[in-house]
Amino acid sequence: MAFRNKAVPGADKFYPLNEPKIGASYSAEIYPQNHVLPKLFEPLTIKGVTFNNRIFVSPMCQYSSDNGHATDWHLVHIGGFATRGAGAVTMEATAYVPEGRISPEDAGIWTDSQIAPLERIVKFAQSQGTKIGIQLAHAGRKASTQAPWVHGDIAHTWHAPNHVSSVEEGGWPENVYGPSEIPFSDKYPAPKPLTNENMTLLGEKLVAAIERCKKAGFDFIELHFAHGYLAHTFLSPLSNTRTDEFGGQPLENRMRFPLQIVRHARKEWSDKPLFVRISACDWAEGPEKGADGLWKQWGIMQSATFVQELKNIGVDLVDVSSGGLWEQQKINVGPGYQVPFAEQLKKSVPDIIIGAVGMITTPKQAESYLQDGKADVVYLARELIRDPHWPMTAATELGVAIKPANQYERGWVQMLIPHAQTAEGRGKEQGM
Repeated sequence: MAFRNKAVPGADKFYPLNEPKIGASYSAEIYPQNHVLPKLFEPLTIKGVTFNNRIFVSPMCQYSSDNGHATDWHLVHIGGFATRGAGAVTMEATAYVPEGRISPEDAGIWTDSQIAPLERIVKFAQSQGTKIGIQLAHAGRKASTQAPWVHGDIAHTWHAPNHVSSVEEGGWPENVYGPSEIPFSDKYPAPKPLTNENMTLLGEKLVAAIERCKKAGFDFIELHFAHGYLAHTFLSPLSNTRTDEFGGQPLENRMRFPLQIVRHARKEWSDKPLFVRISACDWAEGPEKGADGLWKQWGIMQSATFVQELKNIGVDLVDVSSGGLWEQQKINVGPGYQVPFAEQLKKSVPDIIIGAVGMITTPKQAESYLQDGKADVVYLARELIRDPHWPMTAATELGVAIKPANQYERGWVQMLIPHAQTAEGRGKEQGM
């Protein structure tokens, strides 16, 4: 009998085959500690796509694209997560029209030449047994702005006087759109209101972008309706003061354009998982609805109605974030600070899969949210930047054995020792 370092079948180049897939749990026949898995490591199947576990990598803008084209930076960035055990990896906010980018260096999928570099990343992630999706986005009134390290909102060494990318800097400040003529702040471009013709065209451009997603081979699509970008600005009465059928006080009007986009996506992406990321509230001061009966800001009550509409259209998962629309937002930041929104929406619309995000950093914390029924999956971003091997760290801490990449097994020898451990005993150790 010949013993070989097996190759991934059909891969363009030689990649060692991982059996089972990276991030999947080993058989309980070999690893008794896996007889009862933590929720975090239970597989999840959506529309025939099986995710190895419930740890999802959030989209993270890298501001590193070449005229919208993915580069080797993205291959390394996304490929790194695909080889370290996450159940799903999502490509960053990717604009389906050029003016929908946040910055000139943001990702795009508005032209066919952008398919090949994305396909390369997709094929690599899938060769590792990891599911990969793409977040389709339109930045709306937050478009034509500079990368964070240019306008200095994190490293306060120096910064530009405002966030606008001028034409000389590769921007398009005169071609920025929103529902109304209300800029995010005086440091951002002044938006032009979208016309009905503009909205129709965006629907057509989205459909064309989804065709490119099919050619690139993505496993799922997420629509970005959060953080003050185009769809969110239509939903919120703080940014949408239109007087036509797409705005004003009636929630039905403010939901109209975002739901049109979802219907286009669901029709075109009919047989694979469709996700939507939302901001569940604006974090503006005051109530969501005033004593006068008027909506004052976007919040959890309207979000529950919106999520029900998403379910009715056929959206499979809602990724629940918050904020990003109101410059004066007051956010009570702390561990799991956005999870209560996920929990409320899961209770309001129980038949849709809910993802929780926001300062989820420890394995026990993440597991508790799933065990308590507050969410079905957890999304991590910054914690994965700090510890890309977080899924392995979590498995070790929660006392189960999952598959590391063949090349990284030596780093997880202790986790890969079969031993008897009851689920009850594991729960007591974890303080659950």
